Amino acid sequence: MKTSKKKFFITTPIYYVNDVPHIGHAYTTIAADVIARYKRLEGYEVSFLTGTDEHGQKVLQAARDLKIEPQEHVDKLHKRFKELWTRFNISNDDFIRTTEKRHKELVTHILKQLYDRKEIYKDSYEGWYCTPDERFWTEKDLVGGNCPECGREVDKIKEHNYFFKMSSYQNWLKEYIKLNDKFIQPTSRRNEVLGFLEKPLGDLCISRPKERLPWGIPLPFDENYVTYVWFDALINYISAHGSIEKNKTPEFWPANHQLIGKDILTTHAVYWSTMLKAIGLDPPLNLFAHGWWTINGKKMSKSIGNVVEPNLLIDQFGVDAIRYFLLREVPFGLDGDFSHKSLINRINSDLANNLGNLLNRTMSMIERYHDQMVPAPTLPTEDFGLIDEFKKGIEDVHRLYDDLSYNKILERIWLLVDTTNKYIDTNSPWNLVKTENGKLRLCTVMYNTVECIRSISILIYPFMPKSADTIMKQLGIEQTIEELGLESLKNWGGIKPGTKIQPGLQLFPRIEDKEAEKILSNVEPIGEKNKEQYQPPAIEGICDQVLIDDFMKIDLRTGKIIEAEKIKKSKKLLKLKVDIGNEVRQVVAGIAESYEPDHLLNRTIILVANLKPVKLMGIESQGMLLAANNNGQIVLAGFDLEPSKGIRVR
Repeated sequence: MKTSKKKFFITTPIYYVNDVPHIGHAYTTIAADVIARYKRLEGYEVSFLTGTDEHGQKVLQAARDLKIEPQEHVDKLHKRFKELWTRFNISNDDFIRTTEKRHKELVTHILKQLYDRKEIYKDSYEGWYCTPDERFWTEKDLVGGNCPECGREVDKIKEHNYFFKMSSYQNWLKEYIKLNDKFIQPTSRRNEVLGFLEKPLGDLCISRPKERLPWGIPLPFDENYVTYVWFDALINYISAHGSIEKNKTPEFWPANHQLIGKDILTTHAVYWSTMLKAIGLDPPLNLFAHGWWTINGKKMSKSIGNVVEPNLLIDQFGVDAIRYFLLREVPFGLDGDFSHKSLINRINSDLANNLGNLLNRTMSMIERYHDQMVPAPTLPTEDFGLIDEFKKGIEDVHRLYDDLSYNKILERIWLLVDTTNKYIDTNSPWNLVKTENGKLRLCTVMYNTVECIRSISILIYPFMPKSADTIMKQLGIEQTIEELGLESLKNWGGIKPGTKIQPGLQLFPRIEDKEAEKILSNVEPIGEKNKEQYQPPAIEGICDQVLIDDFMKIDLRTGKIIEAEKIKKSKKLLKLKVDIGNEVRQVVAGIAESYEPDHLLNRTIILVANLKPVKLMGIESQGMLLAANNNGQIVLAGFDLEPSKGIRVR
């Protein structure tokens, strides 16, 4: 009998569609993506939900300012989040919008159900209303006469509205939190909610008069009102999985993790929990409220223009470097200060010098000593310590996932990277190759090194999926990491001897001092004043058009690299000898950070053959190679099939 997979449900908040996606949105979503990917590797059937909150006063006002319908407005805006999640390689299974039919139908169903059971009632209300936050406040809540959340002016409003009997669930919620240590994390947030519940809990206003706010889900029992945006939005976590049938829990509920920012803790821990209790469903197993990212010690704010724009970061540093930095730099749950300098340091030390160098040196040695084939090991006793260290490290990583200790997970994985580098240095393959007995030992050392890298690539996959896939391809492993799963880590020896490696580009090129200085001097976070000037590049901009006659003046030729060497005192330049059929050209190319000289030999490239010779570092260059800059990595242009030398490229 076929058994069904265990289910796992993780959510981000749904992001307010009027916001510009910023690093805080990316932080929450990447964190959720890591857990989703990890659980899939464990064999779970995962549902990973994110989306956009599209009702409310601010959306309506923005649409009116643009003289368009609100639906047209949100149809355009929600794409910004979808496009950013695609760029960040987010693996969400669903993206819900609160203007979708499936969501509106369930909100309407729940409202009707609660109203019929007398959980909702109508009453007059007088209070101070903050339009930007779309919330009522009492006199004692105000700070200096203004909204305690955003500091803006509030308006005195008296009107009839509908209320959910939230206060009747106060004692239940207090006891539930005390009995369930993992329900709200970290502990400081749990204590914060318990402190909030020491004061009398009022009932929740869940409507707005349609004459004041027509943009929302109409109440099924009074057509003159729409649903308050928070009551509407929270239901997305269950509306994504369909209707609520009598005595039947929705698929995937309760959620295993709901990741939120600390600013919306009360609405989730109190509003959402009491709503679920009234509906007849259990609260999520875990609400995790993480901290905020500041910049230079200040909270990011559109008004002062210090918001870090995620698309710009991707353009400058690449996706996986940002994913790694955000979850490595600060313990999940605490506030963190964003710094481009710290980001560059992490890229250079952890990614380039450590993991990247480990892969590069291993590929180079297998290519040099074993003709690109993974050798068969003899597994002498002295290497059992290495294997045991990896076994313990993998167990530690599994345990740390239970507490969402992202930075500790990455610290533990990097201890394994350090262990592997130390293993290479201790055994010194460059000395082993000098004797016959040493060559036997060399086979084991190189096999174990490759096996270490294979294990590391699977462990980093949830954090850096593209980089992990690239490592596996360079190791010559054809199966995807998701196909292999965590099961493949249980036994040492997952890579078959005789596998042909596929050396490629440097995984994480270093950011040199001059380049770092240039980046830091030009750091200008996107703010309210200039946010519209930046658009994420779907494709690179097209240059000015040229006539075909002008283009035909460029003589592009196929050539084969027959020699390659580094140029002393230069970190970027290589000196190449290129055979273009009727002659051999000397070319100086700025590709040293992306290609090792040995990996370029016998490679067919495209050469600009009629370029006027120039001197670089005192060496004459007689042409230029065609290449693309892929997020800082140089990728040489090439061919599917091998052409002859000296053929003109058109």
